[in-house]
Amino acid sequence: MLYMPLKIFLFLIGFWLLSTSQLYSQSLSLSAKGKTENETKIIDSLYYIKNFEDFASLEKEVIDIKEKLLKLGYIESELLSIKKKNDSSYIASYHLNHYYKTIKIYFGPSINRNILKLVSNTVKENYFETDFNTLEKTLQLLNSEISNQGDPFSTLQLSNIKKENEGTLYAELQITEQPQRTIDTIIIKGYDKFPKSYVKRYLKIRNKQLFNLKTIKEKMSDLEDLQFASQIKEPEVLFTKDSTLLYIYVEKTKSNAFDGFLGFGTNTETNKIEFDGYLNLNLVNNLNYGESFRLLYKSDESQQKTFDVKAKLPYLLGSPIGVELSLNIFKKDSSFVTVSQSGKLDYIISPKNSVSAGILSTTSTNLLDNNILSINDYKSSFYTLNYLHIKRQRYNLLFPINFQFDITTGFGNRTFDDIKESQNSLAINSFKIFNLNDSNSIFTQITSGYLKSDTYLENELLRFGGINSIRGFEENSLTANLFGVINTEYRYKVSNNLYIHSVIDAAYYENELFDKKGKLFGFGFGFGLLTKAGLFKLNYSSGKTENQSFKISDSKIHISLIAKF
Repeated sequence: MLYMPLKIFLFLIGFWLLSTSQLYSQSLSLSAKGKTENETKIIDSLYYIKNFEDFASLEKEVIDIKEKLLKLGYIESELLSIKKKNDSSYIASYHLNHYYKTIKIYFGPSINRNILKLVSNTVKENYFETDFNTLEKTLQLLNSEISNQGDPFSTLQLSNIKKENEGTLYAELQITEQPQRTIDTIIIKGYDKFPKSYVKRYLKIRNKQLFNLKTIKEKMSDLEDLQFASQIKEPEVLFTKDSTLLYIYVEKTKSNAFDGFLGFGTNTETNKIEFDGYLNLNLVNNLNYGESFRLLYKSDESQQKTFDVKAKLPYLLGSPIGVELSLNIFKKDSSFVTVSQSGKLDYIISPKNSVSAGILSTTSTNLLDNNILSINDYKSSFYTLNYLHIKRQRYNLLFPINFQFDITTGFGNRTFDDIKESQNSLAINSFKIFNLNDSNSIFTQITSGYLKSDTYLENELLRFGGINSIRGFEENSLTANLFGVINTEYRYKVSNNLYIHSVIDAAYYENELFDKKGKLFGFGFGFGLLTKAGLFKLNYSSGKTENQSFKISDSKIHISLIAKF
């Protein structure tokens, strides 16, 4: 009698528990509808969530749909109802009403119209227009730009919102302004002795300057063009009640360089192997003033010796003006010696551009016992003008400079045998690296010189040829009053520290003194290897004139090492 009722009771309890569990784990679905079929399509385009674990989540999505419609431009949209279709599904009904595509925002005189042009193509005297669906982003951008203009704590708000016509709204822009911020203190971290003049003149950041974080970050990118320092991380700002502190993070980098090469080839007259080479020392910012010093000594197989020293100090007394002094001594075997001295003032326009003006004075002495008409004592003086543009690619250790354009013109006179003669000169040195991809690039360089004069002396002619000119010829073995050289290399980067390249050079020259002109060609190959000691380079090249065939015996091999420390 008791067995059956107990069994039935247990069955009922189990069934109730199972039913309850299914009820509570059952998911809820949402279907959002508009008043018309077109309104429903617009709502569907919002890609709203349709399945939920509980009613609270479903109800939140219903409200979110209303917010999305508002941002889209249906500011008069209404939630009509939420109806239960069955135990697990609900229908939310909306009426979208009018669609407003455009909002016309009126502003006061405190707004910079140039800022508004960043967010709108329609900026009038006292209002601008924007699409309603981008309104939020527009206001965020405006707020960001106003903040960059020195008011980081400003807020924007739209007020007096009205309907202007069927598709356009009217609103007034209200700005809650705070006193503009200026930079009170600049603190340099990482490189405490970073030249202060470079912060003011090179980066163009100074105390009492209107605070603009965006502009500051853009200016800090100019450190990529600086040889002796680099940015560690982006600048930071500390705002206090009464001051604004700017923190700049930089580090000192290796900028000194030692460059030298050893070359050897066969003398065509003696048929013997002869050696040549040079030493080039560049010291940069060792005194923490951004100064540079260069010392060059070169000796080649033509019994020519060159001594060149140059010192440069930028931002003299905190101004954008720099000073450069140089001395050059050239000796041609026992024929003559020429001493040139120059001084010039540099005006640094930007990290990439500078112009200069200076004076070049030259004295040449004939060392021969017997006077030769083509070699004579003379003195000359030139006023020079120079423009220099350099674009670096710091990320590339093998090729740190991508583009350089250096042009110098001069006008003056030369005096010998009490005869003064007007002269003009022009020198161009420009190169560009065309990066085809990460591994392949093309290097092109143009070097030219021109000396205009009614008469010429052998010891004043321009000298070219060799590793830094047309390759395959002896160093400075060629003379001319006019020459132009084109150097080209196809470079293939095997790895981050090794590249191979071709050598294809061409030149044209004119020598009015000896009534000579001609075309020259140089062909060869080489490679560069970045080692712990520096950049090791080897070039093999052979040169010829236009009427001459190539000879292996005329080939030149140049070995150089550029070390930074």
